[in-house]
Amino acid sequence: MKRIAYLRVSTSEQKPDRQIDGLNPFCDELHIETVSAVSKSRPTYDMVMRRLKPGDVFVVWALDRAWRSTKDALNEIDKLKARGIGIHIASMSIDTSSPFGKLLYIFISALAEFERDLLSERTKEGMAAARARGKRIGRPPKLSRRQLENAARRLADTDESINAVAGRYGVSGWTLSRALKREGLSS
Repeated sequence: MKRIAYLRVSTSEQKPDRQIDGLNPFCDELHIETVSAVSKSRPTYDMVMRRLKPGDVFVVWALDRAWRSTKDALNEIDKLKARGIGIHIASMSIDTSSPFGKLLYIFISALAEFERDLLSERTKEGMAAARARGKRIGRPPKLSRRQLENAARRLADTDESINAVAGRYGVSGWTLSRALKREGLSS
């Protein structure tokens, strides 16, 4: 029986130290992956899944370090259980090889998804409220209204290409074209 741990960080700027320290006492092997949870390809995770054998335990620090959602987590735990593999969630001291551990895991998974849904809902509501107050959401525009008006005039009055005019402002022709359309300054 092996206890194989998997940990994931979303970006190379994130430090896995806390997870490593938390997992080391519970595992024989530790595999680290740097990839977003929503990435379609997680090669280290896939490799760990292939290596697990009946009687082994898959060890993770927390639910969101291995799975994308409650549904994803429950599907994976069912597959692992069918293969005779247990799951240990170190940060919660949950071991799914016991009936109580599995019940607790399902309950906590549902709460984690509920929390994510609430956060998403609050974020959307906050953005809608900001838009209603006239706030711009997202990246600031690369070009000011005045720059766009000057660019539109230059395009109308000279034979310069859109790429040449855009180059004067340090943006691509595509960026300038979209901005002009968005502001109603293009024909």
